[in-house]
Amino acid sequence: MHSLKTERAKMRIMIVAAVSLIAAGVSQAAERCDVPTDQWQPREALQKKLEAEGWTVKKIKTEDGCYEAYATNAAGEKMETFFNPKTFEAVGNDG
Repeated sequence: MHSLKTERAKMRIMIVAAVSLIAAGVSQAAERCDVPTDQWQPREALQKKLEAEGWTVKKIKTEDGCYEAYATNAAGEKMETFFNPKTFEAVGNDG
């Protein structure tokens, strides 16, 4: 019986830890691009900016409040980069 209580306690701790990690990840993603949608520039403007810098853009989508560009940069590297939709500042990469 005692080991069953111990196992349940360990399980609760693991669940609380997992929920905390998920919440932290959601919070961090939301903070990455916290821009009201009425302040966003059109994604076509981001595409033109990147192409002017030598990028080949495959797709731009919205994720976590950011634009995420799937592209090849001027050096020929495949990129999955997040951009602030107001400033077009790069704010991170995805794998």
